[in-house]
Amino acid sequence: MSLNGNQVVRLEFTSTFEMLDFVQVVSDHVARRIGLDDDALHWIGVAVRECVINAIKHGNRGDLGKHVFVEFTTTPLAEPPELMIRVRDQGEGFDPAVLADPLAPENLLKSSGRGIFLIRTFMDDVKMGRAAEGGMEIRMVKRAQPAGDSPGRC
Repeated sequence: MSLNGNQVVRLEFTSTFEMLDFVQVVSDHVARRIGLDDDALHWIGVAVRECVINAIKHGNRGDLGKHVFVEFTTTPLAEPPELMIRVRDQGEGFDPAVLADPLAPENLLKSSGRGIFLIRTFMDDVKMGRAAEGGMEIRMVKRAQPAGDSPGRC
């Protein structure tokens, strides 16, 4: 769907991890269309996968009767172009303010608890909260870097 030059792609699926690769393909395709480079695609992919895994595992608690909703919105005419991603589950939600710090010494060896930290690290803007439709929602934005402004390049 296209609104005012923006492209919107919406996915809805049951709480199954088999959908992760499909979501990744859609994410890569949409991000590439607004000029995001391979590095950005990789980090967006990590963030999207973490969100969808959290929605299935923690939000919907693996309940196949509950759905995950993913929406990609591009603003190719903006300067810089950006990709906004919404991931919503149908779970009870959580308070993001009480998440454990994954870098605290007592948490360094834990096998989980880094997803939200990674999402915040890789994306330019992240907001979490209860969705108006119910469930928990994460909104993430990644902006395209102007040519020559890529981190780590001269």
